[in-house]
Amino acid sequence: MQKYPQSLYHYIDSFIDLLDSDYRILVWNALTVIANLCAVDVNKKFDVILDKYYSFLDNPFMVTVANVVGNSGKIALAKPYLIPRITNEILRVEELSTTPHLTEECKRVVAQTAIDCFNVFFNKMDAESKAKVLLFVKRQLGSSRSTLNSKAQLFLKKWVK
Repeated sequence: MQKYPQSLYHYIDSFIDLLDSDYRILVWNALTVIANLCAVDVNKKFDVILDKYYSFLDNPFMVTVANVVGNSGKIALAKPYLIPRITNEILRVEELSTTPHLTEECKRVVAQTAIDCFNVFFNKMDAESKAKVLLFVKRQLGSSRSTLNSKAQLFLKKWVK
């Protein structure tokens, strides 16, 4: 599917419908499939559901939030005109409310996923988005999660000249 997304594009509406499922695993799979289908989304169906897609950032489960963030790089590369919007959505992860399934440590995992995602399309961002992302990454330095701190350091080393 990731290799030949055009073979599933005919079914994109069915995957979009799965976003309303009561079963999280179906939602997670739909989030991933939809992101992969953005590469061949000639009818701009993702553009219509962008708000719905990113509303899952407010989900109380870390895996759901991480799926949105983790798949956003694919969307940004397929739809570069959405990069400022996607960037702003992902930056919201710092303000997520904690829940029993989205603890402070979970938020650090999501922030780490966000840095990985930004790495995918940072070079395609406008100056304003780059500045916001760099501030976000700098705020992750010194994190109690060592892998997040390391990712932040590597990101800055790669992108700050």
